[in-house]
Amino acid sequence: MGTASTNSAKPAMRDSLIAAAFQLFLERGYEQTTVDDIVALAGVGRRSFFRYFPSKEDVVFPDHEQSLADMTAFLAASGDADDPLTRVCDATRLVMRMYAENPTFSVQRYRLTREVTGLRTYELSVVWRYEKTLGDYLRTRYADRRDGTLRANVVAAAVVAAHNHTLRHWLRSGGEGDPLAEVDRALEFVRATWSEGSEGGGAGHGEEAEDIVVVITKRSTPMWRVVREVESSLGES
Repeated sequence: MGTASTNSAKPAMRDSLIAAAFQLFLERGYEQTTVDDIVALAGVGRRSFFRYFPSKEDVVFPDHEQSLADMTAFLAASGDADDPLTRVCDATRLVMRMYAENPTFSVQRYRLTREVTGLRTYELSVVWRYEKTLGDYLRTRYADRRDGTLRANVVAAAVVAAHNHTLRHWLRSGGEGDPLAEVDRALEFVRATWSEGSEGGGAGHGEEAEDIVVVITKRSTPMWRVVREVESSLGES
């Protein structure tokens, strides 16, 4: 019984730290809030914070490690008979469900990341890890194709783009509507474009294609500056 009690206390302490962090971020601002402030409000020690979160940035994205693990396990369980494109679309829905389970938190995090450049950079690294996970799986499944690596990379990027397009629209609306139904429609567009037998030429059909922005920069350029240049090119605040 002692073990069960300890295990049940861990998620509660983790949730308390997340709640305390976001309360302070909203009241004081992200930059003005320290780890000491968070643990004081949560009523725990610094050691407890770092047991769950390696850094202050990690408390803003507390669910992505588990989401990545779930996606990786889902793809690893795929059988040879499974259509790889369908499988990666289904894996991406797992991520959207994670956001949809807590709309209030998801919207708060979105607004916070719009304000803090460092968090946007962190978020980009998370998106890259999702895309890499999908790409790794697809490269294995398309290994016998002459265009396997190219197709895997392009399809992985397209699936992530469809997911993120839907996610941003939902978050900007304040979490209104059904993001799962919307992401289904976006992923169906990807499936129609890249399924076996298609020519992979969806651009120019249906909805007007979005602008493509290419940023050329030095390897040594800080990620925050690259993000700023992309956003400036897109005209987004």
